[in-house]
Amino acid sequence: MVVATEEAQLNRLENQIDNGGGGTWEYLCLVRKLKVRRSEKVLKHGLSILNDPKKRSKLGGDEWTLYEQVAIAAMDCQCLDIAKDCLKALQKQFPESTRVARLEGMLLEAKGCWADAEKAYSSLLEDNPLDQVVHKRRVAMAKSQGNISGAIEWLNKYLEIFMADHDAWRELGEIYISLQMYKQAAFCYEELILCQPSIPLYHLVYADVLYTLGGLENLQAAKKYYASTIDLTGGKNTRALFGICLCSVAIAQLTKGRNKEDKEVSELQSLAAMALEKHYKQRVPGKLHLLTATVKNLKL
Repeated sequence: MVVATEEAQLNRLENQIDNGGGGTWEYLCLVRKLKVRRSEKVLKHGLSILNDPKKRSKLGGDEWTLYEQVAIAAMDCQCLDIAKDCLKALQKQFPESTRVARLEGMLLEAKGCWADAEKAYSSLLEDNPLDQVVHKRRVAMAKSQGNISGAIEWLNKYLEIFMADHDAWRELGEIYISLQMYKQAAFCYEELILCQPSIPLYHLVYADVLYTLGGLENLQAAKKYYASTIDLTGGKNTRALFGICLCSVAIAQLTKGRNKEDKEVSELQSLAAMALEKHYKQRVPGKLHLLTATVKNLKL
């Protein structure tokens, strides 16, 4: 995740070189470090170095890193001739490189030669079944073709090998949610919470999924995960506070007449409503009346 200070530095350097200032190599290095995609800028400024023999010679071994970076940017921009030229330079320097072979597969993808790309990736996986990058390229390729079921299949196969990859679990969970496959999505977010229990977003989305599934058991669990989200964010997550309110109302309807549950639900409703009112007064006082109406409609 790119923090605000890093993004500010990146934007400053970008503005600087766009206006004829120095810092081109520093900018390109920062783009790589932060793993952001600013393909048009990378292509433009990367080529300005590669096409200048004096500038290129000063890079030393980093010259090949720049060829790779520009090749990927060129594919993103559909400047496939430039990507092909970069690949030729890399192939000449590293004729047996798996890394270059991956780039060849990506170029086939960019051309829309899906079958050829799949053959290239299958060949690479025969040599190294644990190549994470190639496994992920297969997922990306399926998504590019709109083959969501294929993307799910490849992600599940990938996670059988690399179970600790939280980014893959999150991607799979998001796909399941988009398809309204909430039970499968819930499993993904359970894995994410196990991997990274201190990230509030995972607790929040898991609570949303449980609330959507419904039923007393799921609603009670959702309420707990909304509460953990509030705890992890220092009481500042508005969505989780609303989630507490919605869960409380739904649970109250399902447990009507059970004195203990009624009392607990009522207390939690009141606390969540008070926290929301305080938040709205501080941040958006002009919309406080909307909150009041919503709370009233929920019969809190």
